[in-house]
Amino acid sequence: MNKQDVIALEPVLKENIWGGSRLVTEFHYREEGSGLGECWGISAHPHGDCKIAEGPYQGKTLSWLYQEHRELFGNIKSPEFPLLVKIIDAKDKLSIQVHPDDAYAKEHENGSLGKTECWYVMDCPENAELVIGHNAKTREELAEMVHAGRYEELIRRVPVKKGDFVQIIPGTIHAITEGMLILETQQSSDVTYRVYDYGRLMNGKPREIHVEQSIAVTNVPDEADKKGLLHTQNLAKNELHELISCEYYRVWKLDLAGSFTMKQDFPFLLLSVLEGEGRIGELAIKKGDHFILPTGYGNVFLSGTMELILSTADCTK
Repeated sequence: MNKQDVIALEPVLKENIWGGSRLVTEFHYREEGSGLGECWGISAHPHGDCKIAEGPYQGKTLSWLYQEHRELFGNIKSPEFPLLVKIIDAKDKLSIQVHPDDAYAKEHENGSLGKTECWYVMDCPENAELVIGHNAKTREELAEMVHAGRYEELIRRVPVKKGDFVQIIPGTIHAITEGMLILETQQSSDVTYRVYDYGRLMNGKPREIHVEQSIAVTNVPDEADKKGLLHTQNLAKNELHELISCEYYRVWKLDLAGSFTMKQDFPFLLLSVLEGEGRIGELAIKKGDHFILPTGYGNVFLSGTMELILSTADCTK
């Protein structure tokens, strides 16, 4: 593989207690059991390491490619591939949860990264809401409300529509609700602390609730519901629109109708096709495809009618 090649990936599919069928019926990912909740489209995480779909490294994992051919990724310093991109199909609501930051995860989760993430709402029901933030004014009040099970009083709900974008920083109590289809860009971490799971059973037993960890890492007080929500419904077509630039990643949206050219001058660029079909150069691409454009790819020629999310990492770390 020379550094001008597109790196196409095979997604890793995951069954979840809250998962649905849209990843099979709409995205035509291979069917593996029932209740597919997540497609890890770009991941080198041990819990879901994507394989290279074609070319000289076909069948090798993304983690292997990153370790053995760092030159394709601009020789960045991160010891592990820094980002994870997934599609979430929530037929039912997810648990109310919170993520730790890097420092807490490193100390308490075997050196793991923390989890900063962002969501692009691909689809949702009318009058949909997300859980973002909470009402406790002190950590003592937070602990009291959690231990007493006063979750509806604790959480804040935010109305959202298709095309909204949300940044979720560590320490934010949050939850994806039923009927949501989400493209998530995040640090390469799988650390989640459940605050509440609606009393659901898995294999006849309740799933683990991480009460003390949740109380320890939650931001108090919290105004996350007033920050980080962006509406993208009226963005101009055929222009690259930056949705977020933070310590860990930059994310853009592109609504393509015709053609668009950009220069790939990042250490790497991740690309996910959310709707439609078209081409990168001469390569045909379609809804549900995920790619990496490596260092030195040069000019990116996109054509067709597509909705895309692109991202890269802060590669100075």
